Amino acid sequence: MIPIKIAVGALLLVVLCCGMLLLWSRHRQRRLLLRLQQMLDEAIAGTFTEHSFDETMLSALESRMADYLSASATTAMQLQKEKDTIKELISDISHQTKTPIANILLYGQLLQEQPLPAESRQCVAALQGQADKLNFLIASLVKLSRLETGILTVQPSLQSLQPLLQEIIQQYTAKAEAKGICLIVQDTDEQAVFDLKWTTEALGNVVDNAVKYTHPGGTVRITVTMYELFCRIDVADTGIGIAEEEQARIFSRFYRSPQVAQQDGVGIGLHLARQILSDQGGYIKVSSAPGKGSVFSLFLQRVSAA
Repeated sequence: MIPIKIAVGALLLVVLCCGMLLLWSRHRQRRLLLRLQQMLDEAIAGTFTEHSFDETMLSALESRMADYLSASATTAMQLQKEKDTIKELISDISHQTKTPIANILLYGQLLQEQPLPAESRQCVAALQGQADKLNFLIASLVKLSRLETGILTVQPSLQSLQPLLQEIIQQYTAKAEAKGICLIVQDTDEQAVFDLKWTTEALGNVVDNAVKYTHPGGTVRITVTMYELFCRIDVADTGIGIAEEEQARIFSRFYRSPQVAQQDGVGIGLHLARQILSDQGGYIKVSSAPGKGSVFSLFLQRVSAA
């Protein structure tokens, strides 16, 4: 009888020890998970700092997570320093070049008003043209760099599309008429999510190219089509068209097709347009064929992603 009692007592003791061990193990696991969650929360908030950890088996994961987060924090600080350096560089370039270019443009205009020989007038006109091109290039590069580094950000909001189209009409009607091109813009009462200032820049770059590469007597037509999730703005022209093998490259920075190399341009407008649209959750694509014109489609969200 006594051996049975001893056996039962020993069994109960073993069960009790196992239960206590299980509870202790679960407590350690819960503490570890809570600590890891705290570390991640601190990393997200930017307040993570290293602590001392013991080298037990259960703390190994915690220690490795701490090492990773510390390395990530260091990388983030380095990236921020590089971003600040780029920001200062962009500011310096913009500031240091603005006055000299403005002076060159002013002196060019003054020279054009003087009674100069025909050959000299041609030189002055060429100087003025190159100065305008340089001014546009630097302004575009500064805009693009500020967008890419996050110094400037688009601020999309739900608003009417008509003011956007009206801006394009005001900016490009005279230029199209001077070249004998008919600019047709479809009125709309629809809305989409976009930043008016930057989207005007993006759409304007596309329209400017359409007018530039369409022959006199041609047409540039802007239409709006609404879908469930996106709004599509098409810029269709009757211009020279784009070969299929070049259509993916025209959105690259500084790319210019050999067939338009003799015309004015720096090859940054479409790249900037794509960056602007991408930053507000949209995109741009092209459909074209040589000699049959092009259709550039700009897609804007109808509902804010936020």
